[in-house]
Amino acid sequence: MKNWRVVLGYFILILIALSMLYPFFAMINLSFVENKDIFSQAGKVLYSGFTLDNYRNVFSQIPLSRYFLNSLIVASITTFGQVIFASIAGYAFARFNFKYKNALFLIILITMLVPPQVNIIPLFFLMRELHLIDTYSALILPGLFGGFGIFLMRQYFLGFPKDLEEAAKIDGCNLFETFFKVALPLALPTVATLALFTFVTTWNSFMWPLIVTNSEGMRTLPVGLAIFKGSFREITLWGELLACSVICTIPVIGVFLAGKKYFINDIMQGGVKE
Repeated sequence: MKNWRVVLGYFILILIALSMLYPFFAMINLSFVENKDIFSQAGKVLYSGFTLDNYRNVFSQIPLSRYFLNSLIVASITTFGQVIFASIAGYAFARFNFKYKNALFLIILITMLVPPQVNIIPLFFLMRELHLIDTYSALILPGLFGGFGIFLMRQYFLGFPKDLEEAAKIDGCNLFETFFKVALPLALPTVATLALFTFVTTWNSFMWPLIVTNSEGMRTLPVGLAIFKGSFREITLWGELLACSVICTIPVIGVFLAGKKYFINDIMQGGVKE
C-alpha cells in the first residue's frame, strides 16, 4: 500500500511538472517556426519547419542587445546592493541593541505591506529633483533597499550560533571581519535565496523602468518588448515576440540553476529544526 502511495505521488508530481513545462517548451519550439505557420503548428508536440529568421529579425528591428545589457546591468547591481545592505541591516537588528530598535524594525515590516505602486509617484518626483530621470541611477537606487531582504536576513542571523562569533573574536577578528568572514559566508543559502528573488523581481520589473526612462538606449527588456509589441499595426509578429520572450527567460533560468543548490539548502534548513 505504501509503494502505491509513493508511485501515485510521483505520478501526480510528474503531471504537474509537465503542465508547467509544456507552455515553456512550446514557446521555445514556436520561436523557431515561421510566422505564417505558427497557428497551424500550435498544439503539436513536434513542429515542422526550423528557422532562425525570428531571432535575426528581432535583432534587426529593435536594439535588443541594448535592452538586454540594460536589464543585466540593473538587475545585477540591484541584486548585489540588496544583498549587501539587507545582510548588514539584518545582522544589526539580530545582534545589536540600540535605541528604537523594535520601532524601526516595525516600520520596516510595515513597508512590506505597502503596494509598490503607491511609492511610484513620490519616487518619480524624487528622481526628477535629483536630475536622475533616464539614468541607471534611477533604475537601480530604489531597488537597493527592501523590507523583505532585511526581514529574511534578520531571521537567519537570529538563529546564528553566537559561539562562532565569540571564537572569531578570540582569534582577533573585529566586528567587520566577524561579519564578512564568518557570519556572511555561513549565510550563503539565505543570501542565494534573497539574490534569486531580487534578480527575478528586478529583471521582470516593468512599471518603474517604463516611467523613469525616456530614451531608447535606457529601456530594459520588459519595456522594450512591450513597445515592440505595441508597434504592430496590421499583423502581429508572433515569431519575433516568442523569440524575445525566450531571450528574456535565459538569464532568469541561468541564475536559478546557479543558485538552486543553495536555495534548496535554505528551504531544508528552514524546515528542519534540531
